[in-house]
This record gives sequence, structure tokens and C-alpha cells, in this order.
Amino acid sequence: MTEVAARAEKPRTRSRVIDWRLVVASVAVLALLALSLFVGQYDIFGADDGGEMFAITRIPRTLALALAGAAMAMSGLVMQLLTQNRFVEPTTTGTTEWAGLGLLFVLYFAPAATILQRMAGAVIFAFIGTMIFFLFLRRVTLRSSLIVPIIGIMLGAVVGSVSTFFALQTDMLQQLGVWFAGTFTDIVAGQYEVLWIVAIVVVAVFFYADRLTVAGLGEEVATNVGVNYNRIILIGTGLVSIATGVVTVAVGSLPFLGLIVPNIVSMYRGDDLRSNLPWVCLLGIAIVVICDLIGRTIIAPFEMPVSVILGIVGAIVFVILIVRQTRRG
Repeated sequence: MTEVAARAEKPRTRSRVIDWRLVVASVAVLALLALSLFVGQYDIFGADDGGEMFAITRIPRTLALALAGAAMAMSGLVMQLLTQNRFVEPTTTGTTEWAGLGLLFVLYFAPAATILQRMAGAVIFAFIGTMIFFLFLRRVTLRSSLIVPIIGIMLGAVVGSVSTFFALQTDMLQQLGVWFAGTFTDIVAGQYEVLWIVAIVVVAVFFYADRLTVAGLGEEVATNVGVNYNRIILIGTGLVSIATGVVTVAVGSLPFLGLIVPNIVSMYRGDDLRSNLPWVCLLGIAIVVICDLIGRTIIAPFEMPVSVILGIVGAIVFVILIVRQTRRG
């Protein structure tokens, strides 16, 4: 009966993935990305090397905005499903802080490490940190919606303190601040290409979407329908760790993005991962691009890091979500 019902649901689910609203949203996001290409202080039309600068800086920056925004929004969606908590995302579970610690370790023991080697260290540490977070959750008896992110924020604070101490002892404190600035100012051709890895991660999440959705219902339900719960948790954690590690190495921290986007999408579309994933990626891209455009223009000719604007907006949304949850009891 379950198999029959699942087969009957497949056509309906697929039909919801792409519709005219998604097409309109995609066009709007493409318009934002096109606008990003032509916003900046350098005169790409009047300067002799304008075309060269456009190819070296503007195009890579815009592609990085899209890839990083989609990756972090998708990571928040997956983590919220796996933890069954709407307040969870990489920056409220310590995943980003672990990735930064891994980056520090790689550069300390291998100062000449390539960007792929730095990324590998960040991904490994992010995976270890996220698994530690899940182990903590299994031992916590009180699993209220607010306790879970508090645990993650506390773990992240501890790891962040260790990173700061380590960076202070190794004269890398300034580098640590730059890495976590969450800015796209330094993105140029030759530095952003590693972000294309997150496109593969998004495809993998879409492939495992149904099993991740079932795992989000709990271990008992997942086991009853034949899903290997522990394996899916490992796969989901691995995908989130890869996305977080890559974005941390290339861009830095994008706080609360994975919290804002999935909550907004789920308010209107429910919790089906497969049909929500395109919307989550598009909205994540849109928010990052808008914040970047604000950062580029609000104090021109200087730039404000995207993480500053995201942090303000994300904190406000976080408080609103907490108040709503408290009122619902």
C-alpha cells in the first residue's frame, strides 16, 4: 500500500517542481544577476581595459554570488529537515566555525596549500563538527525548538574561541577576520571556480530529496518505510559539510541565510524538499545579490561586507521566528 501510494505521489510531486511561478521567479533572479554585472565603481564602458575587467571581476563575482547563495540556502534546508528544527542552519550549529578551524589548521601545517587542499581541510572539519552536533542532540532529552539552536550556537562559540586563540598564537588573527568577513570583493577569475563544486552538491541533494524528506520525519518512520536512517544522516551531513566548507574557503561566512530562506519558502509551500529546492536556491541567490548590491552602493566608493547586512536581516528574522514560535506555544 505504501509503495502504491508513493508511486501515485510521484507524478503530482514532479508537476509541482516546475510551474509558471518558478519560471517568473527565475527570470527575476536572472535580472538581478544581470544588474549585479553592471554595478560597481570601475567604469567598464569608458576604460580601455573595461572589457577585460568585466571578465576578470564582474562575471566571477556574479557567478560566486549565485553559487554561494544557493549553496548556503540549500544547506539550511537540509539541516532543518534532518534535525526537525526550523532554527537550524550552518551558522547556528557551529558548522561554519568548524570549517574555519579546519582552514586554519591546513594553513598552519601547509602554508603553501592550494585552494583545493584548504577546501578539503574545511570540509573535513565541518563534517566532524556537524556530526558532533548531532551526537549532542541524541544525548539531549529536552528537544524544544529553541534548545537545539542554542546548543549549536554554544558549540560554535567554543570552536570560534579555539580558532581565535589558535590564530592569535600563530599570527593568523588578521587572516581569520578576513576569511569570516563574508565578502565578494576579492572574488576574481581563478579564485571562484571551486564554488562550482556546490552545483554538484545541489544535484546530489535533489537526487536524495525523497529519502532526506523521509529521514526528516524521524528514525522510526524512516526505518518503517525502508530508509536507512543513519546512512541518510551521514549523506546529508556530508553534502552540507562540502557546501559549507567550499563557501567558507571561497567567500567566508554568510550568516543566517540558511535560516531565512527555508523558513520563508516553507511558509508558502510546505516541507517537501524536492519541490522546494529550486525555490530555496532562487531565493538564496536573490537575497545574497540584493545584500551585495546594497553593500556596494550604500557607502560607495567603499563596500560593506555582505555578512554585515545578512547578519542584521537574519537576526531580525530569527527574533521574529522565535516570537512566533513562543506565541504558538
